Amino acid sequence: MLSISRACTAEDFTISGELCRSFGAWDAEACRAYDIPPEVVETFFHSEDDEALAARYSQADAPLLLARWHGEPAGCIALAPFDEGAAEIHKFYVDPAFRGRGIGKALLQAIMAEAGKGPRSMLLLHTTVYMKSAVSLYEAFGFTPCPPFRDIPDVIRHTEVFMKRPIERDNFIR
Repeated sequence: MLSISRACTAEDFTISGELCRSFGAWDAEACRAYDIPPEVVETFFHSEDDEALAARYSQADAPLLLARWHGEPAGCIALAPFDEGAAEIHKFYVDPAFRGRGIGKALLQAIMAEAGKGPRSMLLLHTTVYMKSAVSLYEAFGFTPCPPFRDIPDVIRHTEVFMKRPIERDNFIR
């Protein structure tokens, strides 16, 4: 059974941190095939510790959601304000042991529903070409490529994918 809840306790943020560190380790390994030094990816994308996650995602407009499969931590996703008109998806990861069960789809639906509760009108995300399953899922949810919305190191520019979609005020059931 899948459950999704907002991270709010120290234990939740410790679990989130573990998932994010697993994501960072995977990302650092995957980037090698694209001639990207792992330390660049780790520093640029995966440098937050548990306390930094808690500080960033304890705000009312910045939820971090945890997915559990039969009570076991299975994945996470976060949303943070980008500017006055947009929010950005972060920390989207499903543990490999739990993939293929619809958890990623459920997490994306849940975070989009959270975005629909706020005042912003656009969702942004930043991913990479080697996260093919994530890119396919984003496309299935109506995200389209957009120009880069942040500066990125030159050494990773060739792999980066920026996407956007309008925030809708509905339940995002697909």
